[in-house]
Amino acid sequence: MVAVSTTAMQPESSIVTNSCKSLHAGIWYTYWNIRREGTAILTTVYFIRHAESIYTDGNERERGLTDKGKRDALRVRDLLADRPIEAVVSSPYRRAIDTVRPLADALGKPVAIEEHLRERLASGTSFGKDEFMQAKKKLFEQPDFSFPGGESSEAAGLRAVRILAGLLREYEGRTIAIGTHGDIMTLMLNRYDPGFGYPFWTSLTMPDIYRLEFDREGKLRQTTRLWPE
Repeated sequence: MVAVSTTAMQPESSIVTNSCKSLHAGIWYTYWNIRREGTAILTTVYFIRHAESIYTDGNERERGLTDKGKRDALRVRDLLADRPIEAVVSSPYRRAIDTVRPLADALGKPVAIEEHLRERLASGTSFGKDEFMQAKKKLFEQPDFSFPGGESSEAAGLRAVRILAGLLREYEGRTIAIGTHGDIMTLMLNRYDPGFGYPFWTSLTMPDIYRLEFDREGKLRQTTRLWPE
């Protein structure tokens, strides 16, 4: 598996199967120790965008996963369960929690809820189907703009990245997983690299997984997409 720079992201195609979990676990343990013993201590964050969930107006916090989403949550678990993940953190929204819970259970970890990792509220009222994408585009391209009752990209990104920065300090040199959403994930990445914006958001799938590596100064060094479509 090859980690690439943020300007040249490529998918990592291997999926861990039960028959090779012990081998992969040993490889990842060795890799983790090598990283800590080197001159640069890297902290790894797995951003896990929630699996498929049907939008229902007024039910942002409680809507769960579809049957396909539940199956994909198990695939997320199988892909990441042998990695040296020390904490699983999530948005408070049910679809994000339900996507990472099988992974947390496999790791024997609780799911820690962070309110400020919730999805960005685009507007106080719902958009029509034809208006939705244009509204999102405007929010990403005009960071200080907000619709009535909604959050700007600047405000939402700032409250979420503060949580991420705290986690990077707490788990320096170690590995964590974060259950997240398309908007807020993109906005956090944008705080480290302005190349992450509306086109990146439109490219995301449900679920999606990105592995991020940060140096001890909190600078994003590498980004690798892991989810196999």
